[in-house]
Amino acid sequence: MRILITGCRGMLGTDLMHTISPGYQVTGVDIEELDITNEVRSLALIMSVRPEVVINAAALAQVDYCETHEEEAFGVNGSGAGNLAAAAAAAGARLVHYSTDYVFDGRREGAYLEEDAPCPMSVYGRSKLRGEELVRECCPDHMIIRTSWLFGRHGPNFIHTILGAARRGQPLRVVRDQRGSPTYAADLAAHTLLMVEARCRGTYHVTNSGSCSWHDLASYALRLAGPGGVEIVPVTTAEFPRPAPRPANSVLANARLEREGFPPMRPWREAVRDYVDRIAGAE
Repeated sequence: MRILITGCRGMLGTDLMHTISPGYQVTGVDIEELDITNEVRSLALIMSVRPEVVINAAALAQVDYCETHEEEAFGVNGSGAGNLAAAAAAAGARLVHYSTDYVFDGRREGAYLEEDAPCPMSVYGRSKLRGEELVRECCPDHMIIRTSWLFGRHGPNFIHTILGAARRGQPLRVVRDQRGSPTYAADLAAHTLLMVEARCRGTYHVTNSGSCSWHDLASYALRLAGPGGVEIVPVTTAEFPRPAPRPANSVLANARLEREGFPPMRPWREAVRDYVDRIAGAE
């Protein structure tokens, strides 16, 4: 199977390359080789590679940056995804596209199902929802994977930031009234391959099992890393304002995976332990 991965040097893209390359013919490109906002170049590259599957891991994922750079966010996360979808369809390829928990407004009591109506609060969420819409419109043979609170070894993420601040002895104030499902990029890459091989289509929620608050996640990671002597002060969203609004509850239920008999991803605590052990071993 010939597979093209966009965003191949990002956090998720790097893990996708490591996971998929041993078994398949994989071509990886990043912005230096392909700016997905360029419709003509997107089509030309996909037609030259002739992949059977295109996996789009390219995105503008800095939530607060997107809030003040709306045109750029919609260009990458919206139109860029649409360009790849149209090009994949023209080449007869399947498109795998990643979306986000931030397409929801966080007002639901329990975990969000794939069938729940999106209602994004932020520019980032709206741009990712637009990408979903264009993927469905332009490439009938598609799989959209919504995930959340992504962390991994190959890019900046919340846990890395918290551990770095703790090492520098900085006081930590972490939000306690937002809940989500932390997701390890390496685990998501492995599950993506499983789903590609099973020829999954449509929209799925894919996260590590369980949920927590940002404060829970920070506290657990610090206990594992053991820097000691650093206080983590729990604060409310109102006490820690950010440019982009965040949903209070963005927990995703992996309902379709369960219905279709796929194994669940491991609990988020196990994934965080693996990540912290690996980054400690690399230092």
